[in-house]
Amino acid sequence: MRKLLASGLFAALIAGPVAASGLMIEVAGQANGTVTIDLLEDVAPRHVAQITALAADGAYDGVVFHRVIDGFMAQTGDVEHGKMGSDMRSAGTGGSDLPDLPAEFSDVAFEKGVVGMARSQSPDSANSQFFIMFDEAPFLNGQYTVVGRVTDGQDVVDAIKRGTGGNGAVVGEPDMMKTVTVTD
Repeated sequence: MRKLLASGLFAALIAGPVAASGLMIEVAGQANGTVTIDLLEDVAPRHVAQITALAADGAYDGVVFHRVIDGFMAQTGDVEHGKMGSDMRSAGTGGSDLPDLPAEFSDVAFEKGVVGMARSQSPDSANSQFFIMFDEAPFLNGQYTVVGRVTDGQDVVDAIKRGTGGNGAVVGEPDMMKTVTVTD
């Protein structure tokens, strides 16, 4: 809790969501370019508030795409263990100092460019990690919280370095979110 209070994130969440309508992500690595995401505040207000607070605090800067499955999705957002230069063996196992969120399921379909919140087996365990779809995945509909949609830069998303094996773990140097900026 001390880290949370010191970072200002707790105060931002209590005060309410940062006024935002999207994120601008500068991707670096095999894929290079800008991805613009429209956040769906009306669909998942708590999740959007948490992502926005983390982005505004710079928590996502330097975080890698640790799980990337061709034809499915690219996952990132582990602000605890997913920073470039850290021990990548733990990437994907962490979250943030903020609390996990209760699910905000909707009828928004998981299609190419849709952004969803990653979670563990519990529907109420989403925290900081999110994924961007390469293609449609109807089996995720109503099972994961949708938080946004790519409005520009899907070609950059499509170029993100793919992982290997069933879990899509990226071998070698993964692509990363160099900077993540909250947009109006």
